[in-house]
Amino acid sequence: MATFGIIISNRSFFPDHLVRTAREKLLAALDAWGHQYVTLSPEDTCMGQTMTYEEAVKCAELFRRHADEIDGIIVCLPNFGEETGVSDAIRLSRLDCPILIQACDDDLDKLQLENRRDAFCGKLSLCNNLYQYGIKYTLTTRHTCPVDGEEFHADVERFARVCAVVKAMRTARIAQIGARVMPFRTVRYSEKLLQNSGISVETEDMSEIFADAAEVSDAQAQAKAEEIRGYANICPGISEEKVLKQARLIVALENWMRDHHCDASAIQCWDSVEANYGCAACLAMSMMGSKGMPSACETDVMGAVSMLALLKAGGVPPIYQDWDNNYATVPDKCVNVHCCNYPVSAFTEKPELANLDILATTLGAERSFGALKGRVRPSAMTYLKVSTDDRRGVIKCYLGEGRFTDDELHTFGGVAVCEVPNLNGLMHYICKNGFEHHVALAQAECADVLEEALGNYMGWEVYRHS
Repeated sequence: MATFGIIISNRSFFPDHLVRTAREKLLAALDAWGHQYVTLSPEDTCMGQTMTYEEAVKCAELFRRHADEIDGIIVCLPNFGEETGVSDAIRLSRLDCPILIQACDDDLDKLQLENRRDAFCGKLSLCNNLYQYGIKYTLTTRHTCPVDGEEFHADVERFARVCAVVKAMRTARIAQIGARVMPFRTVRYSEKLLQNSGISVETEDMSEIFADAAEVSDAQAQAKAEEIRGYANICPGISEEKVLKQARLIVALENWMRDHHCDASAIQCWDSVEANYGCAACLAMSMMGSKGMPSACETDVMGAVSMLALLKAGGVPPIYQDWDNNYATVPDKCVNVHCCNYPVSAFTEKPELANLDILATTLGAERSFGALKGRVRPSAMTYLKVSTDDRRGVIKCYLGEGRFTDDELHTFGGVAVCEVPNLNGLMHYICKNGFEHHVALAQAECADVLEEALGNYMGWEVYRHS
């Protein structure tokens, strides 16, 4: 559900009934679709319209009073509209949020003066004025459409997700918990470039989390242990002591995230957590992700940013993986894996909870409990990786859509077979442009939303792969 500021435009020599009916239909449709709105009433202005400068001032004042509530603005053109009034209302409101421009269809048998709209043409004039003002806006799929039809419904739902991504990115608080592991230069990033986009990074030393975990009460640990048992199938032979150690770490991390108002996290995992605390961090990251707090491995803050954007765009908990192996000689398929920390909803079935596979060979099984194991379920998917390009002083990303398949695969960890059109071309792009080997993925189709939100509104460099 989103809250929209609604602007109903008009041009005085067009029929009044077109404005009244368009307003009634739009507001009724938004009610039916579960959204809220802020708009001028017929008591505020004639028919609740925004046409004159005086009406634009009233609209702007109303929007400013509700600035904290409004996620985006929808402009409705029942007829040609008055582009200066709409532009002035948006400019004077000082809102910096996404804007959707809708224009109503003319009917071929209703082009007489008493029913003529000309919104097809008016939309061009409005967009021209907004462009002159430097105001960013979003278009409907079709240039004109019915204000209460399914086509516009889809546009509004897509726009609501664009608003959610933009709002999240402009106010995000990302936790970096622990230091970057020395060899992992791939996860370097610029805090200053992120802050310039509104994203704050809050840091904490992992030793503080270990100290917090030691203070978790037995009752809290037991309650979290019960939650763990319901979350995943604990591998036979795992002691109660290990489960409780995991429980205390999870409580400490969740409390820290809550107390510091963070939206997503990037956590130091191997091998300091295992060596100095005695378990893996994967399960904690998975459980936080399932609760809407995405968590990336290896203090990859840009991975956490990518996951948060995917969560808001797709509405499902994202996962974090490595582009890892070729899939035999199939050109558009590859194997993606991680230790893993995927939210439980990503798997085909309830995952196994056991020891890390590779690290257990060097650190010992007694220090490696806490990794989820299973196959990612077949589904459509969207992938995204955001990166700060410090050499050029920009934030950039690549994104696209593909699918998780059910192709045969025999390996360990959290595993998936990905199918991506022109995969080799994507790998070339990643390599040539210095992106990392990590990627965030969501089991939803939301590349359109991300492209619009991150490119048009955030102003980041976006490459959409196809």
